[in-house]
Amino acid sequence: MEQQCPCGSGDTLAACCGRYHAGELAPGPEALMRARFSAFALGRNDYLLATWHPDKRPASLPDEDPTHWVRLEIVDSHGDGDQGRVQFRATFREGSRWGVLEEDSTFTRRDGHWCYVDGEPRVTRLKPGRNSPCPCGSGRKGKQCCMRGGTLGS
Repeated sequence: MEQQCPCGSGDTLAACCGRYHAGELAPGPEALMRARFSAFALGRNDYLLATWHPDKRPASLPDEDPTHWVRLEIVDSHGDGDQGRVQFRATFREGSRWGVLEEDSTFTRRDGHWCYVDGEPRVTRLKPGRNSPCPCGSGRKGKQCCMRGGTLGS
């Protein structure tokens, strides 16, 4: 069975963000945002650095990241010429702690390539209960999903 794309599109990774990771150009800001989220989820630092605006790009990203990205929600997306914005919510876990990163990101097209410029992230910590809906978005209770047996599942 083919791996589902982490961006939540419902498509396989190969049919969705994987093609951008393999070199196909993202057609717009939302597609690039989804591909970058998937790259974070998959540890594809090469793709993240390659799609960061060169004036804002960090020199490197840590090889080991304790953050496990589990869900992406696009709140709003629009583009105008060579400029674009994507507002999103990304749910993550670090160990047994859950959180949501919200950001209104800016993108620009340089030489035909869309790239991430910047955004102002806001992080909110979540405290899901075992009987609450799982923050991963599965629709199941936490105890039947990522919090099985009192610990985080896979």
